[in-house]
Amino acid sequence: QVRLVESGGGSVQAGGSLKVSCAASGLTVDDRFMGWFRQAPGQEREGVSCINMSGAGTNYAGSVRGRFTITRDNTKNTVYLQMDSLKPADTAVYYCAIASPYGGRCTSAGTLIGSTHWGQGIQVTVSS
Repeated sequence: QVRLVESGGGSVQAGGSLKVSCAASGLTVDDRFMGWFRQAPGQEREGVSCINMSGAGTNYAGSVRGRFTITRDNTKNTVYLQMDSLKPADTAVYYCAIASPYGGRCTSAGTLIGSTHWGQGIQVTVSS
């Protein structure tokens, strides 16, 4: 059974930092693109960041570029999202996603295309 489990969310004041993690089980990740999405109340889910199989290639949405950093550790089947200089507009439920083997890609705007599995989501709240 494939599972993606996010951790590390929570509440922080504007300007602060949080790091969320997503651990995958039931599959190996080293042949799959991975990404982070978020959904704020009343809004559609949007791509935040995406990373290629090796971790050498990353893409970000314009709203987070320069503040968020996506990384992965294939030995731990885990993808991370370091979020710095957080703003109230970053408040959302954050979801990780993974693509099929060699079947995904990242857009230049940080959206993972070809997602096959999703995590349950984790809340990130930024107060002003």
